[in-house]
Amino acid sequence: MTVSPVTSSNDSAAPSALDLARHQHLSLLDLMSIAEALNAAGQQAAAAELYKTWVAFNDGNPVIHMAYFNYAVTLNKLGDRAGAIQAFRASIKADPDFAPAYINLGRVLEDAGMIGHAVEQWSRYAQAAKNVDAEAVGNRHMALQNIGRVLEGTDKLEEAESTLRQAFELRPDALESGQHWISLRQRQCKWPVLEPSAYVPARKMLDAMSSLTLSCYADDPMFQLAKAYRYSKTLVGRPDLTGFPRRKPKQKSGTGQRLRIGYLSSDLRDHAVGFALCEVLELHDKSSVEVFAYYCGQIRTTDGTQARMKAVVDTWRDIQDLDDAAAASLIISDEIDILIDVNGYTKDARAKIFSYRPAPVIVSFCGYPGSMGSPFHQYLISDGYMIPPENEIYFSEKVLRIACDQPLDRKRPIAARPSRADVGLPDDAFVYASFNGMQKITETCFARWMTILSETPGSLLWLLAGDETANQRLRELAEQRGVSADRLVFAPKVPNPHHIARIGVADLFLDTFPYGAHSTASDAITSGLPVLTMPGKTFAARFCASIVKAAGVPEMICSSPEDYVARAIAFERDRKSLLAVRESIARQRDTCVLRDIPALARRLEELFWQMQGECERGEAPVPDLTNLDLYYEVGAEAVLENIEFEDEQSYRNRYLKKLAQLHDYAPIPYDRRLWQKPGN
Repeated sequence: MTVSPVTSSNDSAAPSALDLARHQHLSLLDLMSIAEALNAAGQQAAAAELYKTWVAFNDGNPVIHMAYFNYAVTLNKLGDRAGAIQAFRASIKADPDFAPAYINLGRVLEDAGMIGHAVEQWSRYAQAAKNVDAEAVGNRHMALQNIGRVLEGTDKLEEAESTLRQAFELRPDALESGQHWISLRQRQCKWPVLEPSAYVPARKMLDAMSSLTLSCYADDPMFQLAKAYRYSKTLVGRPDLTGFPRRKPKQKSGTGQRLRIGYLSSDLRDHAVGFALCEVLELHDKSSVEVFAYYCGQIRTTDGTQARMKAVVDTWRDIQDLDDAAAASLIISDEIDILIDVNGYTKDARAKIFSYRPAPVIVSFCGYPGSMGSPFHQYLISDGYMIPPENEIYFSEKVLRIACDQPLDRKRPIAARPSRADVGLPDDAFVYASFNGMQKITETCFARWMTILSETPGSLLWLLAGDETANQRLRELAEQRGVSADRLVFAPKVPNPHHIARIGVADLFLDTFPYGAHSTASDAITSGLPVLTMPGKTFAARFCASIVKAAGVPEMICSSPEDYVARAIAFERDRKSLLAVRESIARQRDTCVLRDIPALARRLEELFWQMQGECERGEAPVPDLTNLDLYYEVGAEAVLENIEFEDEQSYRNRYLKKLAQLHDYAPIPYDRRLWQKPGN
């Protein structure tokens, strides 16, 4: 029988789908087929009308829950959220075991701002699901993961952690719930961070850890690279590149043409990355480079930092509503020569856009503390302290260097400095401060701080507050180590101008390890506060020391954990020596490398032209991904040994011993990293 989709005006011999639906002569499969065709033709309203008619006249149909479900999805696409909610509820009423209706109803309720109702829907299904078949397990896992995600987003960290652990133990192969669970444990200072169970061993938990979370957990640059490589494969995979031929560079060297530079990030706003880049963008030489900004952030309200950026870039593009392929196509149409990834693997990143290779040159800079480990990031811009030549083996990209890898905005507003009383601190105490996020505080780092406080009676530790449960946990841990809980003072979050102003009232900033302070360190230096740091081997573990060196006070860089503790204690006992450091910071404030942003902007442009020249000559680097799957396996074993700090040679020897054992079993091809051919 020929069926006209909705009306029979074009073919009087063909009954309309609406007529068939009214008379119960349209099967669910035919209904879905016709509705799908209407949706594909852009006739969503007609599809919704067809579903509405079908459910109205087929009330006794045993699969009406499916029709209600598809009706709800169609209404939601039309923007009829209230209608969608009603249709999803009708689907659940028709079949109380139909999981997709619960899950999608929860998402619509979440989008409507009804967070509690959304969690209630997912919880109802998760608690009621008794079946053990694969589909039921998958649906229950999805419900639990959604609950955890929403609870995390509303800062209900304890509840989110508990829910995500259930999801992870239900599906240890689905790593996303494990990734968020581990991150939440770090944010709450729950140690040990990896807490194996009968359902999920420690290795599976390590596999679930994101690249950024790993930076807070271990100082292992080789495993960090291998983790990024694996994360890229999982996150990005191999997209369909049909219609995306590899772009050849335009010949611009020596022609007087400007380079087209694109900065792509979700953080081009009031954010640590936005603060870092703002003045750089203002200082770019517009006779040399034409600057495009591609903003993929969730926040749409223009703030002061973003307004300044929009005022100085040649072209501003908001790409949040474009999918990855469409965003890549836009960048291609803009004929970008060099595309800069200012996110890496951070929140709201759009790594897949780069996989389409929308520019001849792709470079990582400023947003992510490590190698991308991808086949499409060709360059990484850093500095000589962060990545000395011998450490280039820990990066898949070609490393190019500026003077200091921490740009800052010298124009950023800073509030008037408060008194100690204003921020809840006594005038007569020696105040150690650490305003890094709580996810950077490890068990051994906290133990060092407690040793310092034990040896300096009357001193305080001023920390950036987490949620109150985490704050109380740290107070209790301090008491267990013989340090009175009231010697820990927690600073609430405040707007950035007030944050920079207040931190200067402390006496000494204590860095964390292995993930040290980045913009927080430059904020402290800007306020005149000395920073004591202990560099390691990873990018994240060397960042703070690079800033301290660029500020002109390399004497604040410690050689070991023992040196760090001893010097922190010594500064409290000899405050004149600390005053000398403060005076040195103040004396060099306007001349130090850290604040020479005009020179940094010029150096970046030199590097852009160097990349362009290499690309034009066919000399663009190819990311080196050799043996990274193998290094991942070796590194996972090494990281689980829980060695916090070791010298470079001991670290490399540990890897080489494991590689040699594997080589004896099955020969390993040589690479340019640790497993080099003898004699090289």
